[in-house]
Amino acid sequence: MNDGLSALGRYAGPATLVLASLADGPKHGYKLTQDIDEFAGVRLQPGTLYGAISRLENDGLIEAMGAEGRRLPYRLTAKGRAALHAQLSSQRQIANVGLSRLRSQS
Repeated sequence: MNDGLSALGRYAGPATLVLASLADGPKHGYKLTQDIDEFAGVRLQPGTLYGAISRLENDGLIEAMGAEGRRLPYRLTAKGRAALHAQLSSQRQIANVGLSRLRSQS
């Protein structure tokens, strides 16, 4: 199944962070960087952030909105919301297995 993020390979991490940030509403690049740093403790460099934005936009997972001065906000598409849900569900499954295995070794 192509959930929209599996094709991103090693770029899925930054893409997941961008999608998760946009899940509560539109944001421009600087606000994305701040939000991701706050909720994930990850500071995406501009090249990583805008590379992820470009790939997500090309794949139809996010879309640019009208410019606000020099800022260009982005928002999730329905396809992006579904891709984020699939990606986070997969990550939850991996986390559950890992935590269960750690508990069994205690």
